[in-house]
Amino acid sequence: MSRLPAIVRETRKDVPADAAVIWLHGLGADGHDFAPIVPELRLPAQMAVRFIFPHAPSIPVTINQGYVMPAWYDIRDMSVDRRVDDVQLRASASAVHEIIEEQMAAGIDSRRIVLGGFSQGGAVVLEAGLSCPHPLAGIMSLSSYFPTADTVSVNPANQSLPVRVFHGTDDPVVNESLGKQTVAALEQKGYKPVYSSYPMQHSVCLEEIRDISAWLQDVLQ
Repeated sequence: MSRLPAIVRETRKDVPADAAVIWLHGLGADGHDFAPIVPELRLPAQMAVRFIFPHAPSIPVTINQGYVMPAWYDIRDMSVDRRVDDVQLRASASAVHEIIEEQMAAGIDSRRIVLGGFSQGGAVVLEAGLSCPHPLAGIMSLSSYFPTADTVSVNPANQSLPVRVFHGTDDPVVNESLGKQTVAALEQKGYKPVYSSYPMQHSVCLEEIRDISAWLQDVLQ
């Protein structure tokens, strides 16, 4: 996979960013999907954070009759457990690793880099974060699932990585049970994920945004 194009938002213009959040969108969307959330997070004025919203490549997606759309990997069926293209998912995770390397080269300590993702994007950042050879600040998974839970190669650098899992109780696209399965899979690997649910569908709500903000402030303090 070639280098991912991305939208970049800086919380401060007067000083260089000393932290980064790499945030992946869901199926059929693009980096613009979550870019507007940056001011809604209302991070403290002193925090200098670079938000990076990559665009997924456009590929045929089986569950949509092979229609070409932005996707981090192909989804072959929509059963509860789903069948996905693991090779494509890992390729997307590798592309995230490249962004991490770029930010480190730009002067940001990997311990101040957070990975976040919604739906498909959440699946990718779980794979990318746990397998990353550089210690990270944390992972946040929004309305997502963990299709590579049984195959991910956990790197010792991120064996104790903070993970936050968010999900909607009324999600008709990614059932909440998959969010809870993600938590259970992480716990089996020795992680201590924190889970939060909200009365919403496959989306993001104000209460969740506030919780994300509080968590980012905690892991990037």
